[in-house]
Amino acid sequence: MCPENTFDVKAFLKTLTTRPGIYKMLNDQGEIIYIGKAKNLKNRVSSYFKTQSVSTKQHAMVAKVAGIEVTITHTESEALLLESQQIKRHMPRYNILLRDDKSFPYLFLSSSHDFPQLTFHRGAKNKKGRYFGPYPSAGAVRESLKLLKMLFPVRQCDDTFYNNRSRPCLQYQIKRCSGPCVDLIDKASYAQDVESTVMFLEGKSGLLVDQLVGKMEQASMALDFEQAASIRDRIARLRQVMERHFIQGDHGDLDIIACASQANLACVQVFFIRNGQHLGNKAFYPKMVDENDPAAVLEAFIGQYYLDKLVPQELIVSHQLEDVSLLTEVLAEQSKHAVAISCNVRGERAKWLQMALTNAQNSLQSKFADKQSLHARFQSLQQIIASEEVPKRLECFDISHTQGEQTVASCVVFDREGPVKSAYRRFNIEGITPGDDYAAIHQAVLRRFKRLQQEEMINAPDILFIDGGKGQVHEAEKALAELGINNVMIVGVSKGPDRKPGMEKLILVGQQQPINVIPGASGLLLIQHIRDEAHRFAITGHRQRRAKVTKQSTLEAIPGLGVKRRQLLLKQFGGLQGVARASIDALCSIDGINRQLAQRIYQFFHHQDDI
Repeated sequence: MCPENTFDVKAFLKTLTTRPGIYKMLNDQGEIIYIGKAKNLKNRVSSYFKTQSVSTKQHAMVAKVAGIEVTITHTESEALLLESQQIKRHMPRYNILLRDDKSFPYLFLSSSHDFPQLTFHRGAKNKKGRYFGPYPSAGAVRESLKLLKMLFPVRQCDDTFYNNRSRPCLQYQIKRCSGPCVDLIDKASYAQDVESTVMFLEGKSGLLVDQLVGKMEQASMALDFEQAASIRDRIARLRQVMERHFIQGDHGDLDIIACASQANLACVQVFFIRNGQHLGNKAFYPKMVDENDPAAVLEAFIGQYYLDKLVPQELIVSHQLEDVSLLTEVLAEQSKHAVAISCNVRGERAKWLQMALTNAQNSLQSKFADKQSLHARFQSLQQIIASEEVPKRLECFDISHTQGEQTVASCVVFDREGPVKSAYRRFNIEGITPGDDYAAIHQAVLRRFKRLQQEEMINAPDILFIDGGKGQVHEAEKALAELGINNVMIVGVSKGPDRKPGMEKLILVGQQQPINVIPGASGLLLIQHIRDEAHRFAITGHRQRRAKVTKQSTLEAIPGLGVKRRQLLLKQFGGLQGVARASIDALCSIDGINRQLAQRIYQFFHHQDDI
């Protein structure tokens, strides 16, 4: 079973402990190819080397084992935690790997303001206030914010915008905000809207409707029919939301997790329920080398996903898990509350579980179709560029700037699975003549491949696409030549004279004439995809960089004008335009602004071309 190397399996097993722990299987290069946990290390590791009980997958893996390392733990629960951490760290080839493990976003309601702010939050929870979620995606949070804005006029603007208002914004005009920034609502009334928002997010919508009905009747009794009609409309909107988003009979926190698996692909769908409210769902595609049954995928998913996150009181799963008791014990210990994992459910929960399973199966079929289509595109690309082998990894560079300012270069990466977003990179281009795209490409390619050389070219592309013509291709070629790299094919993607999609011409190093590709060829679609993705990523980076520059107050450029004085000026004159229009005498009326500084401020604005 074992490869021809110095690793003596029998001698190793004789000395192996029977205590719980984790084991790491290494190949002859010293790379970790599999990490597992065991209640009894000796029994578990020995099972891999018994011919009768070894599966085809295990046989292929064991054939590569050149060494085994073990870490002993006190309990099996500790082994499960350690296994999860080590799998995330080392990403072994033969483990089921959860690739999308970003922190989930939350709704945040501040408590440090006189008029609390409701906003999007992702990351460390170090602000004073309440966090509601997690939500499956940023889009789900924004959809909830949009919904809450229609139900309860609690401000969602950032503090900079809020603190510098002299009159209400458009949100007030369309009745999506109550205008606390300009004192159009008192604290007590605003606090009622905040309380209603919290009740809604806590799943107490029924009680909230009852309260609103009482207020509507009071307004009607007081002959305030306009107020009564406003509350009536709010109740109607709230009931519509309740019908769409709330699960009948559930008032707690739970996640519904379903898995569909076929060949070496799997999809895990998670439906997030908080306070009986359906916040949305998210699909995960664990990375697998071989086929695994859905129960094994679910077990690996739960182990990797939940052990460092907030866990709801209940997980409903589509397949019966083998180590349910161990998982519930560890999750309860981590979350400091009881956690149940259920499989056989009835009624409303069964309907939701079936919905999650249907979504998982549908997503898996779409993934299969995409994978087959993508493989065909890579084969077509091989034919177009006359490559000896089907390319495995592609990179594409693009440049974005505004009249040469805040230049950003993007590098996007595709492999045979599609975009590898974790490998995308942006480069802020400095030290070149503004607008010199050739120099920008040269700098970006040089910086990118210098880093790849430091990493021993492990993730180097087979083909480097450059969005541009012969000049850009030549600069990319020069950059690689400076680094002594000659095994990467460079392909320029020129849009042609009419700049129409589908009419691109490919420029290859060493060929006099560009390659004309048949419009609609699947390989050309792949080139267009990676080129457009590089363009999108470059523009996004450029806009972010430009926004950072424009966010810096123009007043910062005026000598002698500190932070407090800048803030005072903006508040007193209602913003930057008001300061720019102010006379020297008006500026002198502000505390801390003497005539000399006022003249400096006035001269600064009246020498600016854009004011």
